[in-house]
Amino acid sequence: MRWDNLTAPPVEGVPERAAPATPPLPLALPGATVRTFDTPDFAGMTFYEVRAKSIINRVPGASRVPFEWTINPYRGCTHACVYCLGGDTPILMADGRTRQIQDLDIGDRIYGTERRGAYRRYVVTTVLAKWSTVKPAYRVRLADGTTLVASGDHRFLSDRGWKYVTGAMQGREQRPYLTTNNRLIGTGRFVDGPKDSPDYRKGYLCGMVRGDANLASYHYATGSVHRFRLALADEEALSRSERYLAEAGIHTTRFDFTPASAHRRAISAIRTSRLAHVEAITELICWPADPTEDWRRGFLAGIFDAEGSCSRGVFRISNSDAEILDHVRRSLTHFGFRSVLESPRPTSGVQNVRLTGGLAERLRFFHLTDPAITRKRSLEGAALKHQSRLQVTAIEPLGLEMPLWDITTGTGDFIANGVVSHNCFARNTHTYLDLDAGADFDRKVIVKVNAGELVRRELAAPRWRGAHVAMGTNVDCYQRAEGRYQLMPQIIAALRDFANPFSILTKGTLILRDLPLLRQAAEVTRVGVSYSVGFVDERLWRAVEPGTPSPRRRLDAVRALSDAGFPVGVLLAPILPGLTDNDESIDATVAAIAAAGATSVTPLALHLRPGAREWYARWLDREFPHLVPRYRELYGAGSYAPQTYQRELTARVRIAARRHGLLGGERGDNRNRPEPPPRPAGEQLTLL
Repeated sequence: MRWDNLTAPPVEGVPERAAPATPPLPLALPGATVRTFDTPDFAGMTFYEVRAKSIINRVPGASRVPFEWTINPYRGCTHACVYCLGGDTPILMADGRTRQIQDLDIGDRIYGTERRGAYRRYVVTTVLAKWSTVKPAYRVRLADGTTLVASGDHRFLSDRGWKYVTGAMQGREQRPYLTTNNRLIGTGRFVDGPKDSPDYRKGYLCGMVRGDANLASYHYATGSVHRFRLALADEEALSRSERYLAEAGIHTTRFDFTPASAHRRAISAIRTSRLAHVEAITELICWPADPTEDWRRGFLAGIFDAEGSCSRGVFRISNSDAEILDHVRRSLTHFGFRSVLESPRPTSGVQNVRLTGGLAERLRFFHLTDPAITRKRSLEGAALKHQSRLQVTAIEPLGLEMPLWDITTGTGDFIANGVVSHNCFARNTHTYLDLDAGADFDRKVIVKVNAGELVRRELAAPRWRGAHVAMGTNVDCYQRAEGRYQLMPQIIAALRDFANPFSILTKGTLILRDLPLLRQAAEVTRVGVSYSVGFVDERLWRAVEPGTPSPRRRLDAVRALSDAGFPVGVLLAPILPGLTDNDESIDATVAAIAAAGATSVTPLALHLRPGAREWYARWLDREFPHLVPRYRELYGAGSYAPQTYQRELTARVRIAARRHGLLGGERGDNRNRPEPPPRPAGEQLTLL
């Protein structure tokens, strides 16, 4: 996303007192109780009280963060989420196939993206939530024929960053929006997969048997021996071949061919020695005089499963039989693929048919033919690039409201009909600004009013094994709403009663209310507490984080928790480039953290997600316009500051920590020291 192409909706004033109202109930929350409060603290805010079905949630991508389970009694910004796509929009699954968005299930593994180095790359992620609503629909047309039906609020990734389907240059609807000058990022529209027809099955068996099986009759003086054997390390292809043969009346026997070793996978096989079966297979794999499209799709899938590879972006089908290679090339040409026949290997005579055209053509091949072996279809780590044929050619209102679907994923995006689509993700406004900054963003909070009883019930379940639970990693559990709803005492009491280890990350001082409960829990299990304090400049705090407790009050809370025997780690976060990353600010903040009794300090640089990025860019341009070029340099390539900048920050904070006696959490006495909460290593802190 480009820093210099960002706009944000204007910030409207919030009245000091908001009269109670009854907003319309979101379709995603049937049965919720809607409340507004006529108090200055909650002016302009709406609370949706729900009885949740579950509360202890598994963290997606847990291998990348040092905790697996989390509890979030509140969910902020959820109803600002955009509802995006028509229900029949194909979504790219982790196995390389596609499924319509309306047919996805929570827990499904699909492809999202993340930036690695200079490129955004495909990564496997998980569907965390899914729902639908009815909204006015728009059709986005691309030059290659791709069409996408979405709401006007949905965002796609273009060559100029994330853009909404519709928007305006000024006024309330001011935001980055798609125009016909934009090109979307991805491969373009997905083709339909093959039908499971008799011709497809014949074609698949032809490619598989000719490519990798032993089919022969041997004649000896004592008689004849007939043999069919197919041995494969990939169960998917072997099972498909076994099933297709059985549907043709040919029943085979399964056996272990080669056991696994330190360097090779186990190989299983199917076989038959009946003459009738060998003759039937021989007839099945005959070259057809006039191949149908279904046969060609099946043949390409079978020969790829048998003799194909796709590694480091190079797609090849290998064989030494000139007739097989000729059929491969003719079938590829029939579907419009371009290929190159490489020179034969001197010793074996094996030649490669190499598919050209890059990732888009490889993906088209997989969808068109549907090979069985999913490991060969992996796109993990492949780079996405924009292409001229994905230029937006039209954005058309359909003139009707229709059901539209949205999902939440672990990466914050997904691949919809070949282009990168922004998912409905709870923005971090509420995590770090306690619901009160960026008033032009949404001010709606879901409150899981039955959180306490749910925690107790789920901790008592036989399948629960007492794993560590992290709180405050997504939405601050001690935001101001907690003062009214008081959900945390029930949660902590349940964790205490089951002696279940847990940790809390917060900016809220309301945690001190629950200090007696935390002490009781620490007597029976490991309890960790971390605070976030990015700087001590009160003037800057009022400008950037006006809804949070002041840095002074947070440090007072650190001192109180430390005096109570808790080793409190402090995240020096977010460090704001050009504002709080100078030596004076770092030294003053680290000194204050040390004086408050913290046991460690961890620097985290500012991270600007889409949505937060627009708000921050507008604020920076208004308050500190001279810093805009610096931010363009640091964040022009994405949400994260460069690694060199992060390493420099870490080094300078470590120097200050040594100077003030903060080294690795080893200072102070050895009073009751609960385990500190885990944190994502190397992550930058999101401002919003």
